[in-house]
Amino acid sequence: MDWLWGLIGNIIIGALAGWIASSLMTGRAFGLVGNIILGIVGAIVAQLLFVNLLNIGWFSTWGWVGSLIWGVIGAIIVLAIASLFRRTA
Repeated sequence: MDWLWGLIGNIIIGALAGWIASSLMTGRAFGLVGNIILGIVGAIVAQLLFVNLLNIGWFSTWGWVGSLIWGVIGAIIVLAIASLFRRTA
């Protein structure tokens, strides 16, 4: 059951990270659901890239605040990459 609470917490943090990242990066919004999905993906990307591969994990000791910081960083990266592939109408 602990894994379920961890999953729910990651979804909430990813959603917040997506919202914060889209607020910081004006003109790169993908709608509420799109930003939430990109925030969750960004949080996963940041965790894998920075913490697991590069061993830069000192934010991780800050609990959910550190997870939110990693999520925002990852969401900004994912939003920037996604905006490169977005069609302009």
